Amino acid sequence: MLRALLLILSVVAIAHAELCKPDAQNAFKVRISIKTALGDNAYAWDANEEYLFKAMVAFAMRRYSSKSTTQISNVLLCNVTDRVSFWFVVTDSSKNVTTVPGSEVEAAIRMNRNRINNAFLLSDKTLQFLKITSTLSPPVEPSTPVWLIVFGVVLCLIVAGIVFLIVSGIQKHKKKNKESTERENLEEKVEVTLENGIPCEALDLKAGHINGVFAADDDRFTSL
Repeated sequence: MLRALLLILSVVAIAHAELCKPDAQNAFKVRISIKTALGDNAYAWDANEEYLFKAMVAFAMRRYSSKSTTQISNVLLCNVTDRVSFWFVVTDSSKNVTTVPGSEVEAAIRMNRNRINNAFLLSDKTLQFLKITSTLSPPVEPSTPVWLIVFGVVLCLIVAGIVFLIVSGIQKHKKKNKESTERENLEEKVEVTLENGIPCEALDLKAGHINGVFAADDDRFTSL
């Protein structure tokens, strides 16, 4: 009896080995970069992590199809390396000697990709299913509407232009007033000129200037 049981287990093990091997039909390769993703907080990949991976794949298969009865034992891993890469297949739960079509496994993985990534604290770039294309995350919509951003930019440009015109006008007005004041001061300043080598005051065009010689003659003729 024991010999028969061992024989059955051996046959099953051999069958599983034939089902799960590199480049086998319906097999997928996985590459995981825990250190890259988590740095100093990276965890070790061990048997517990393998069990969790099998559980997540079984979960994905059952969630993908309500008729699926995939168990953890139906997910086979092989060729596990220290750099954390391996192959896996999903066997048919009703027969256990054939694999589930790769298209179904791929669809289930794509449908539950975020749940699988989150279970291992990884992303599509650090948990790679090499034959399964990454799922595109929905575009992130900005919290502020685009039209409001454009309106704000235009408004800022208008305000900046108005401020520039006001400042320029004030500066020009100040400059004009300063030039006018300097001109007036120059006209009112008493200029000293040299006439025949003798310094004398410039004529006051407004008040006039009386020559002393002619003023004496006028007094003399007036007295006669």
